[in-house]
Amino acid sequence: MLVLAGSLFVPLAWAFKMRREQPEPMNEPLTALGIAIGVAVVGGWLLFRLGRGQRADLRRKEALLLVATSWFFGAAVAALPFRIWAFLRPADANVDPAFGSWINCYFEAMSGLTTTGSTILTRIATIPESLLLWRCMTQWLGGLGIVVLFVAVLPMLGVGGKRLFRVESAGPTPADMTPRIRSTAQVLWAIYLAFTLAETLLLRWQGLSWFESLCHTFTTLSTGGFSTRDASVGGFENLGVEIVITTFMVLSAINFGLYHQVFQGKWRDAVRDPELRAFLFLLGAATVVVIFTLRGTPVVTTTGRQEAELGPAVRHGVFQSVSIQTETGYGTADFDRWPFGAKTMLLVMMFVGGCAGSTAGGIKVVRCLIVAKVIGLEIERVFRPNVVRAIRVGRATVDADLRLATVVHVVCLFGVFGLGTIGLMVLEPDGSITLTTAATATATTLHNCGPGLDQVGPTRNFVHLGATSKCLLSLIMAMGRLELFPLMVLFTPRFWRAE
Repeated sequence: MLVLAGSLFVPLAWAFKMRREQPEPMNEPLTALGIAIGVAVVGGWLLFRLGRGQRADLRRKEALLLVATSWFFGAAVAALPFRIWAFLRPADANVDPAFGSWINCYFEAMSGLTTTGSTILTRIATIPESLLLWRCMTQWLGGLGIVVLFVAVLPMLGVGGKRLFRVESAGPTPADMTPRIRSTAQVLWAIYLAFTLAETLLLRWQGLSWFESLCHTFTTLSTGGFSTRDASVGGFENLGVEIVITTFMVLSAINFGLYHQVFQGKWRDAVRDPELRAFLFLLGAATVVVIFTLRGTPVVTTTGRQEAELGPAVRHGVFQSVSIQTETGYGTADFDRWPFGAKTMLLVMMFVGGCAGSTAGGIKVVRCLIVAKVIGLEIERVFRPNVVRAIRVGRATVDADLRLATVVHVVCLFGVFGLGTIGLMVLEPDGSITLTTAATATATTLHNCGPGLDQVGPTRNFVHLGATSKCLLSLIMAMGRLELFPLMVLFTPRFWRAE
């Protein structure tokens, strides 16, 4: 809560700037941000005082509980500026009314912190810039995780810090890049900050304002996908901007540990990484399939313009393929209108996702590799029952425990996907949503991607869903961000029993 309170000073400073520049100053964003900071500071200080004198280290159960609950409390704090602003502002038919509901605000904040990118806003441009900046900042903070930042800057956690980092880090085998876990978190954030500076300057060079450059940098590196425009990145109609964003989407979906290896001069090891090679191959192959499917098909952009030539098909096919597989969710085209083959490929890419140790969501490429090798080995055992063969990913041997954990994770993921789809169909009134809408809404929130198909497609949003459905999807977002198990254990009775 204190970290979020400190982060809120950035949009607060922007609100001061905008207030001085506008002929009719708006005080509501300033007041909303100020009250949110006050609530977060008081709440965080009280919790800090209550916790003084207690154990400094964290056991595994406590680390799991803290990481899980921090996302739900964090989303509540992050939602405060939106809800307070909507409460304070005078009624205006020209302003998007979505923030008039607390559930909507919470959904948007959870979507931000989990870097999902699903939104309830229809008219994004009507929201004050300071709140849009905060909306994008939540994704930037969630990119490598508030908990990782917490471990990097607060040494008081001791051994518990390592447990927090292990729970928070994405992927099946988070490896230490430095001897101390706090140093590892600092290295990750140093790389993250360097990419932030580089992309901001490149987007500014391509003609975007400082505000839009910073916002889209925040949401690109976190593979979040929030935009300041109703038409997303397609609203710029700028090929240079799309190239820059595409490049950094790919970079953000690669294991950040490989960048540390490159900086240490071990670039050959980084290039030979099997997950990196598989990720780039899958991304390239899927992109070719999408472009081939789009041949001769009119491409409708997010601004409503139709383009039927091969050039636009390549341009939008590449951008959307990268955006979906990296789980960013930006849009330049209404891919809900694409041929069945292209949409199917995008959905497959959504499930695969990026690399472990990146800001991308999805199953993760390394898990797909392990599962594929396990399936291949089991098929071989049908006709060679006595075969004993080690499963390797690169030079690393995958032991039996990791094999089992990987397969169980994938099975549980599809289980959550199925239950979430059924849940949405049950919670929504009969006939109000289609099965495609329910399935893709569940898939895109579970994999932290953003847009789905049909009624939650790239040119539409989630505002029409009921409050209970939004609560369910908020839970699914957190489960996807934390890789299922840290939240699933909370529903296990044994977890709450005293040891």
